[in-house]
Amino acid sequence: MNKMESLPPLSPELREQRDLLMSKLSNQGTSADTIRAMTQVRRDLLASDEPRAQAYDDTSLRLSAGQTISQPTIVAVMTDALELNSSSRVLDVGTGSGYQAAIAACIAASVVTVERIDSLRIQAEKNLRVMGFTNITFLEAGESLGAPERAPFDAIIVAAAAPTLPDSLVSQLAPGGNLVIPIGDRRRQKLTKVHRTKSGIELIDLGPCRFVPLIGKGAWDA
Repeated sequence: MNKMESLPPLSPELREQRDLLMSKLSNQGTSADTIRAMTQVRRDLLASDEPRAQAYDDTSLRLSAGQTISQPTIVAVMTDALELNSSSRVLDVGTGSGYQAAIAACIAASVVTVERIDSLRIQAEKNLRVMGFTNITFLEAGESLGAPERAPFDAIIVAAAAPTLPDSLVSQLAPGGNLVIPIGDRRRQKLTKVHRTKSGIELIDLGPCRFVPLIGKGAWDA
């Protein structure tokens, strides 16, 4: 899967910033699998609209079309909440730069990622193919949220905020699986973990967050 070794090397300054960030995540209790994945994935090569010097700051980064790469601490929390393993099938809603999909793909068996903005999806696929990822499928977002034709998924991660929990995404989650999604208004949300049991769902509040709105049926209008 990995062609990371053939990529341009990190500068000493960026390597130091990345290592400091990973140390911070470790001190916050981030799992070893997530830290290993976030160390592997080259955030500096995905943040095309920001100076590379900021790539490993613990902050969100701008993308085109008003989108962002999420703050690393939030990415770590969301990834850990999915409880991924080497056999997991993952759905990533909102490809953006491809950063979250790549991190999940370092841990899981396969990732399906969907994006409604063509330019972002095309660039993300180009970048992640260069990095050597072969277990990620890139799809154009359809009328329905997610990828119902490829369900069920063991884990679903949503990088945009919905006003309420979308039933259409819950229905794509396998029993025993986890869905992580921001829920709230357009300004403030709660990061929510949804665990699907045999008899229903359990909701766990992971704390406050702020994401761009999720567009589509069961979410916000454009």
